[in-house]
Amino acid sequence: MMTLLFSPEGRINRRRFVLCQILLFSGLLNGYWVIDHLGSAAPLLSLLFAVSWLYVFGVVCAKRMRDTRRSPWWLLMLLIPLAGPVLVALWLLFGWGGPEDRPHVENEHFRSGQGETVINDVTHLNPVKVKDVFVPTSASELGEYLRTHEGPYCIGGGRFSMGGQTSSPDAVLLDMRRMNAILEVNPQEKTVRVQPGARWCDIQRAIDEHDLSVLVMQTYANFTVGGSLSVNCHGRYIGLGPLILSVKSLKLMLADGSEHLASPEENAHFFYGTIGCYGALGVVTEVTLKLGDNVPMVRSAVKMGRTEYLGFFRDKVRNNPGAIFHNADLYPPHYGRCLAVTWSRTDLPHRRSERLQTAKSTYPVHRYFYWAVTETPLGKWRREHLFDPAFYRKALIYWRNFEAGYCVGELEPDSRKHKTYVLQEYFVPLDRFDEFADKMRDILARHRANVVNVSIRHAFADPGSLLAWASEEVFAFVLYYKQGTTPAARAKVGEWTVALIEASLQCGGRYYLPYQPWASHEQFHRAYPRAEELFALKRQYDPEYRFRNSLWDKYYPRSQNV
Repeated sequence: MMTLLFSPEGRINRRRFVLCQILLFSGLLNGYWVIDHLGSAAPLLSLLFAVSWLYVFGVVCAKRMRDTRRSPWWLLMLLIPLAGPVLVALWLLFGWGGPEDRPHVENEHFRSGQGETVINDVTHLNPVKVKDVFVPTSASELGEYLRTHEGPYCIGGGRFSMGGQTSSPDAVLLDMRRMNAILEVNPQEKTVRVQPGARWCDIQRAIDEHDLSVLVMQTYANFTVGGSLSVNCHGRYIGLGPLILSVKSLKLMLADGSEHLASPEENAHFFYGTIGCYGALGVVTEVTLKLGDNVPMVRSAVKMGRTEYLGFFRDKVRNNPGAIFHNADLYPPHYGRCLAVTWSRTDLPHRRSERLQTAKSTYPVHRYFYWAVTETPLGKWRREHLFDPAFYRKALIYWRNFEAGYCVGELEPDSRKHKTYVLQEYFVPLDRFDEFADKMRDILARHRANVVNVSIRHAFADPGSLLAWASEEVFAFVLYYKQGTTPAARAKVGEWTVALIEASLQCGGRYYLPYQPWASHEQFHRAYPRAEELFALKRQYDPEYRFRNSLWDKYYPRSQNV
């Protein structure tokens, strides 16, 4: 109750807002009735009471404004006579709201005028009509559904993949976001056991009080654990790499509804055929993850020529026992300079008391930044020479959980109707870093790609996923770019994507599968030579091709199954 009424952070839905207003106005009437009977002390107490009441009223209204995807600053409209209060009242009472973090996490399916169910991903480039949506809340409920329905099925969580990996035409979407319980936190063993719909931010809230932190996750905390497992995600962590390195065990449900415990020691074929394998064999129903320590970190940033980076990384970062996060941003359009950012464990005193980040309804500063970099003259030059120097001028000190708690809403534009932001990733051996960077620079320049940023990450080898993207120690090149949504614009992106895939293969590397599936069948199998082993398992455990998505619709040889 104290947080609800006195902390301006967070959000509340319409129902809680109305209940708070009833409480506030009841308190207002009763408070002044009491004050009127206090004699000479009444004027001073009346002033103090009014100030306190207005503060709480403002806090509650600010929370509700965030829930309607509006900044609390819109409450200043109350100062405009007549029209202002009316408009604010309409927003507060009838504005769209929803669960906490909903604008950046829910990514709901929608229904057309014909009653069809169409799902999409975060890019809005891949609408797919599905037969139905089933939302399980437990493994037993899911198993019963699989045993009594024929499918086919596609599996989705937050649906942040960008190429239809969570959808297939006329399949039933298994929406796993309500299987989101934190089942057990074990501080002694430093593990957490969760359902697949749990998000990283949910886990952070559960483990922070034990001074524990997620060992491997993406930069943003909105992703579900199940989705992160399916793509075998990575982050900015030093000394680690793919998510599989932090997974102790998982439970996999097959098409017949049977559930199997899998780990590197037990049912290893399910373990290595599930993590990073995009739901090919079945549905993950439970995961046990290893955890690390939540510690304070200090940020350092060094700008350098791109050809200096490999030596810098090997000398200053790779074997640094204190380094926790690291990435280097290559500056477009020439990619000749980079900014290397490292977060290291520190004993220095830190002023920031927050241990976790709180998601906001909108991020206008971030939205302006991405628009300015991609749409205005000298936008990329201003980013390198003005924005970044100002942003990285201080040696910040944050808790590890705080730095790992960013919200994907920071990346969300006003609209994705005509243009949208998309990711791609390529992995190359460390010694081929400059070779691939040169090829990438030439390809992107030739096709005039509107690149926002290329972030360099490091990863050690994957221990055995059948679709491992890191068969050895690699650098990840994470491209974040803007593209048009017309068929012509999408085809143009396809041309330079295929060229980049070929460049990564020529450098002994691989490309990442959660994005638009432009690669040819030949390129797919060159990048993932163990795919046939996965397909053999799929023919054995899913002979009717009940689990599918756009990735497998393209690359899996169904004629051998159905």
